[in-house]
Formats: sequence, structure tokens, C-alpha cells
Amino acid sequence: MNDLLVYGAGTRYDGVSGTDRHVADRLSAYTTVLYVDPPRPVRSGLRDPETGQAGHVLRQVRPGLWRLSPVAPPAAYRAGVERVTAALARRAVRGAARRIGARVTGVVVAGTTDLMDVAPGARTVRYVTDDLVAGAALIRMSTARLARAERRMTERADVIAACSPHLTERFTRDGRPAALVANGCDVAAYSGVDDAPPPADLPAELAATPVAGFVGHINARIDIALLEAVAATGAPLVLVGPRVGDYEPERWPRLVVLPNVHWVGRKPYEELPSYLRIMDVGLTPYADSAFNRASFPLKTLEYLAAGRAAVSTDLPATAWLDAGPLIAVARTPGAFAAAVTAGLGTPRTEDLAGRRRAFAARHDWHHRVRLLADLLELDVKEVAGR
Repeated sequence: MNDLLVYGAGTRYDGVSGTDRHVADRLSAYTTVLYVDPPRPVRSGLRDPETGQAGHVLRQVRPGLWRLSPVAPPAAYRAGVERVTAALARRAVRGAARRIGARVTGVVVAGTTDLMDVAPGARTVRYVTDDLVAGAALIRMSTARLARAERRMTERADVIAACSPHLTERFTRDGRPAALVANGCDVAAYSGVDDAPPPADLPAELAATPVAGFVGHINARIDIALLEAVAATGAPLVLVGPRVGDYEPERWPRLVVLPNVHWVGRKPYEELPSYLRIMDVGLTPYADSAFNRASFPLKTLEYLAAGRAAVSTDLPATAWLDAGPLIAVARTPGAFAAAVTAGLGTPRTEDLAGRRRAFAARHDWHHRVRLLADLLELDVKEVAGR
């Protein structure tokens, strides 16, 4: 019977390609992985939105990687019901392991559903990818519930890992040391940016002028004053990503109607190189909040992997990267706009783009996931053909 690693994710596999998907994809090079989506409350439909199947849905993504989409009761994440949700999810995982014909030997829990006890004797890692307690309002969950769930899981995990230095320091202060497994970037995904086809939904003339751009979710994490300051310079500003419906209901519409601002909405991960092709400076315009200070934005490294300049607000993760002049750091809207203007005025030479890509390569996901594989005590020799 083969070994199976269960990866309890905080996001659906077919959602935005973030930490969970990158990590699980690369862990499947070491062992068979079962990616577990957050349980779907039955109020959202008994049928899986992707396959149309009813109930728990198990599918094989590719050799070495499976995906389970469990269903849950109505009000799945309310006090009291959450434990039923977790128990049903654990049962679904055990059933999936039997169908795959594998034995669960490791469990990584990165989401809020408690899968720690899915298999007695399995090595367990609580992988904290965000300060969910600080971000409870963002994900519309109870702060108290998230705090209780975090405490229960970290107390029972064999190892705690966290994606940012701020989080590891917090756990250490609380007497629960955590290993740093920082976010990384998929360097290979951006190696062909300069040869990607130009995006069809942007004006062709943008290819002939320096462009500032943002890629990511547009929600309360983003300080709109920074984007407004960049737009006020008159430079072309391209915004790629979905907007949460209630984000800045008055200021956002005023921003995106400006003639130099181009918002294209959500785009598949595979299409991002086309948009990065026309960008010269990538923006990480995060607000100064407890949630953001604990985060480790993927986008900053992805801009560098594409050979682009990067401008970020002052985040602990950015300071930890210690990228020197490769990442411009600004603390106010005026300073942020000035840094973007300076970046747009700096020619993107082959040497400069190469240095950016080389820096990003030092933080490739393969290096990060090897750290997690060590914590799980996996054989670090990758499986041929995966």
C-alpha cells in the first residue's frame, strides 16, 4: 500500500493559484498527495460546481496528485457545527484514501478545517499561511472561532510551520516555536514572459510605453490611496484581479474610469505572463494592517521572476527578503508613486532583468517545499516522471 500525504487547504484547488496549490503540486514530487478543498456547505448546492457530481467528489488531477472536494452541513463554520464539519471531512478523507488504495502517513493542515486526527500515527504539520485571526473580517468568519481552531490544531501538531517571519516570531513568543517555510515563486512560469502573446483586452499602444501594474485580489488588503497616487502621475496603470464587491464602493469606480487606468478583472494563472509582458513595474500596495504584516505576498517575487521592477509597502516579509535595490520600499502614497515613477524611468536592460530573475530563483517554490518535506520526514528524492 502506497503512502499518502493529506494536504488540508484553505482554498479550492481550482481557485486562485496561491500557496496551497503551489505547495501541494510540488509535494507530489515526493509522495502521493491528496489535496482537500475547504468543505462546501450544502446550501451552496449538493453538486460540485466543477464536475456537477453530488456529494463528496474525488478526482485524480494527475499521477501522484488527487483532489477531494467534501460537502458539509448548512452553516458549516458556525460555532458547534464546525466540529461536525471537520468530523465529516475526516471521514471523507479516510474514504478517499481507501479508494486510492493508500495509507495516510502525513497530514498538512493549512486551512481552517481540523484534519489533524485523520490518521493515528501520521506525522502532522500545521502550516500557517496567514494570520487568519487578524483577517477574520476579510474571510467573514468569527474571530473567536478562528482563534479556538488555531489553538486546537497547533497544540496537537507534531510541527508548526509558518509562511512569514512575523508569524514565526509570534508563535515563538507564545512558546510554540514554528519553522519558517516562506512563500516562494514559480520561476519557470515567468521565464517566457517577454515572448508571451500581448493581452487582447488592453490597448495595443501600452506595449510602447512604460506601464505600472498590479496582479492579485482587490480587497481590503489593498491601500487604494497608493493606487490613486500612481494613477495621478498619469502613467498607465494596469490592474489584474477580481474585486471584492464591497471594496471601496465610492473610490474604486472613480479610479477605474480614469483614462490611464485599465482594470481587466480575474484572469487564469496561465494567462498572467501576457499581462506581465506589458508591465515594467509591479506593485504590492498593501495597507498597514496586522493581517498584512503577517503575510508574505507572492506577487513581489513573481514580478522579479518576470524580470520586472517591484515596488512594495514596508512589510516584514519584504525586509526579510533583503533584496536591496531590487525591491523599492515606500511608506506613503507620495513616496510610493515616486518609487513607481523612478522604476518606470529605469531601462529594463538584460543585465538588470537577469539579476531580478536570479534573485527570484533563490526563492523558487522547490526550495520552500523541500523544507516542508523535511519537516514531514519525507524522502527528499523526487519521484521520476512527476
